[in-house]
Amino acid sequence: MFQAEKLYEGKAKIVYTTPEPEILLTVYKDDATAFNAQKRGQIKGKGAINCTISAALFEMLEKQGIATHYIDKPAENEMRVRAVKIIPLEVVVRNIAAGSLCKQTGLPLGKVLPQPLVEFYYKKDELGDPLLTRDRLLLLELATPAQLEQLQTTALTINRHLSDFFGSCGIDLVDFKLEFGLDKEQKLLLADEISPDTCRLWDRSETDQKARVLDKDRFRQDLGQIESAYQEVRERVLAQLGMGKD
Repeated sequence: MFQAEKLYEGKAKIVYTTPEPEILLTVYKDDATAFNAQKRGQIKGKGAINCTISAALFEMLEKQGIATHYIDKPAENEMRVRAVKIIPLEVVVRNIAAGSLCKQTGLPLGKVLPQPLVEFYYKKDELGDPLLTRDRLLLLELATPAQLEQLQTTALTINRHLSDFFGSCGIDLVDFKLEFGLDKEQKLLLADEISPDTCRLWDRSETDQKARVLDKDRFRQDLGQIESAYQEVRERVLAQLGMGKD
């Protein structure tokens, strides 16, 4: 009888083996962290909500020609995915100034950028996930020049699709983080998740800087009503896609 093995446990997910070597099971957790895990807590139902949102958005992006690791969702907080070797980079796309971009540049919160900004961060907790220049990234051999070009192009394409989609939900996609991996054929696949944990999302119908927040900034900044904000995103995403609640 097959015995699942835990391959990895991160801040938000646990990854297990399955009977098929090239397929893994990802279990989404309710745990919440911020500031490189210096702040910890739980958001009730977050695992199921983020799994549902991510699955729906992966399916939407697949239809737009974006290759992802997503296969299916056997349970509300479980996702079957293709096994990939994760590239140790967080690819961040910014449309509106917020977070570290404001702190590091002095740009005012909410300034719409003239064009999307793509940044690469080294996935290395002990170093604080530093922002890398292109030359540093290549020096560390984290990706080849061709892969780097593909990462940037794909991230901008995903940004276009997600911005349009969230806009149709009445939400501004402020910025978001992507992760990618290589399958056994060395094909680049979008991996990880797309959720209020990895995106900054602002309600277009709200002008108040705190009330408009529909993402993990509610946890980071102790704004309260975290669960209801996540649920609101799920409901709008599923409604826009014509999908019912799980």
